[in-house]
Amino acid sequence: MIKNDLVVSIHNLSKTFGDFRALEDLEITINKGEIFGLIGPNGSGKTTTINILLGLLKADHGAKMEIFGHPVPLELPKVFPFIGYMPQDISLYMDLSILQNLRFFANLYDINSNNKNNYIDEILELVDLTEFKNRQLNKCSGGMQRRTSLAVALLHKPKLLILDEPTVGVDPDLRYVFWEYFEKISKEQGASILITTHYLAESVKCDKIGFINKKIIKYGIPLDLQNELKTINNTPKLPDMEEVFMYWNHKHKKARDLGGNV
Repeated sequence: MIKNDLVVSIHNLSKTFGDFRALEDLEITINKGEIFGLIGPNGSGKTTTINILLGLLKADHGAKMEIFGHPVPLELPKVFPFIGYMPQDISLYMDLSILQNLRFFANLYDINSNNKNNYIDEILELVDLTEFKNRQLNKCSGGMQRRTSLAVALLHKPKLLILDEPTVGVDPDLRYVFWEYFEKISKEQGASILITTHYLAESVKCDKIGFINKKIIKYGIPLDLQNELKTINNTPKLPDMEEVFMYWNHKHKKARDLGGNV
């Protein structure tokens, strides 16, 4: 059951592994139809955030999280049918064909039998795998396996799509197609997307982004963040997103070393 248009709400999220602090007072909100990019390098806490949100890891005491107005992890079973998830690592059946994997997950999603084949054909065409649908997955390239993983996440037309580094190992042309589809389902179907990436050039395609380094060090609309740094630097040229991230990450590290906040 979907209670409201605030799709994801995360407050005071921290996570420690022994003496290592992976997340620190993380704050994120995602609205209906919004593409939110969690942007940061490897080891910054992106995957940890997703794993906690999906109940795969337990947060430290004090975190408050909701999906579609339901507290998580307490009421995760109520919202799972509305979520599509593509993990960073391939989690498919390698001894099955691409088509067999899609049929298996379509049955798990309990997709109506009248729509099942149409959905599968539509998704196979989107990820450019129609020609290879009968190929066993362990005989596919890494890029084809990632495309199959994305297809599984999209299969049941979720209202919230959680994508962990979906474009890693994907050719630039197909990466462009992926983003076209992400924008289409968010604008036309009202789906919300939480996407992680370390490709800073992709961040401009998001409605809002959060630069992460254990916590959100800067949050906003990509173009607004570019214009803000342009004003700070007093330069006529609009900085690219790599420059924007490097500026705020350096500022965060400096403040942390001095024992303060950005």
